[in-house]
Amino acid sequence: MLIAIKDIYKIYNEGKESEVRALDGVSLHIDRGEFVAIIGASGSGKSTLMNILGCLDIPTYGDYILDGTDITDRSDRQLARIRNKEIGFIFQGYNLIPALTAYENVELPLIYQGVPMWKREELVMEALEKVAMADRWKHKPAEMSGGQQQRVAIARAIATHPPIIMADEPTGALDSKTGKHVLEILHTLNDEGTTIILITHDNGIAATAKRVVRISDGHIVADGTREEVGL
Repeated sequence: MLIAIKDIYKIYNEGKESEVRALDGVSLHIDRGEFVAIIGASGSGKSTLMNILGCLDIPTYGDYILDGTDITDRSDRQLARIRNKEIGFIFQGYNLIPALTAYENVELPLIYQGVPMWKREELVMEALEKVAMADRWKHKPAEMSGGQQQRVAIARAIATHPPIIMADEPTGALDSKTGKHVLEILHTLNDEGTTIILITHDNGIAATAKRVVRISDGHIVADGTREEVGL
């Protein structure tokens, strides 16, 4: 089992009149190689869940085992190290650095990992080729379309060969045709063995996943195939 969370709570202003339970006793297991969509409306808790699964935030209570390691009480520095090794992130807003070329944006996580320059060049170009952006390696984000920027963001996420890709509304800023292409890339990565966790509010996008987890008001209310979840 790759991911196991048990009785996870994320509580803001605990014990006060303004208390908010963004996650209210969530338990979830994800096996290596799965393609899971986590779906919910705005305010359902899906982004909070992604932030905890992605080691971007820590729960108020509960346990989290990632790839056999208990990370519940890790320091910020330890969490950053785990994120860089285990997880590649794709966001709706691309999060590319405007002053850097496509090559340099994809190279960044490899630099953080201390990968030598000769190896970085190999991994960067391999990742850009996988998303059909190798011919745009010198271009900066402003010189690319939204779809091209998202493909570079995917290349950056996969350059370190992380076992997990977390994609937060990765098609949200794209037209339907380009969004479909981005989903095809994610499915190809999954076919090659990468675990994909896709966060979305869109039933149609969630329905492309092999497993769908529906969250509402901080609770998991359905977990199964798209047919079982009612998509």
